[in-house]
Amino acid sequence: MEGNGQKIDIKKFLPHRPPMLLVSNMPYIDNTSVITEFIITPQCIFLENDFFTEGGLIENAAQTCSAIVGQSFYDDEDLEGNSNNLIGYISAIKKVEIFALPKVNETLVTKAKLLSRYDLNGVSICTMSSNTFRNDDLIVDCTLNCLIQEV
Repeated sequence: MEGNGQKIDIKKFLPHRPPMLLVSNMPYIDNTSVITEFIITPQCIFLENDFFTEGGLIENAAQTCSAIVGQSFYDDEDLEGNSNNLIGYISAIKKVEIFALPKVNETLVTKAKLLSRYDLNGVSICTMSSNTFRNDDLIVDCTLNCLIQEV
């Protein structure tokens, strides 16, 4: 599955559902990188005084990152998310720098890259870097380890 120029419905590929789904659109994905968008709505559970919290920013990065490796568990032509069922975990936060907290109704753009990956028996352990932007301003820089598993 590569979505270059078309918006893939990421809800079909992540196990998260509102209010825990923190990705609205995925305008780009390839084998080593992904770009997602998230519109912070007033209903978001990661709000404190109309600001999106640090925990929400990290979860947004993790959901974005998981799409890179998660896509390899699906058939190439599967744009509906029917060919597999996955679960993912943040196994370690190696680095996180948060420069600003965005507000309700702002849109985040998160760009992630795969740094390393190890696969064994339906499980992938990977390290990914992620940068989150509000407008053109970098607001989060992080590196995460994730574990993605077929269920």
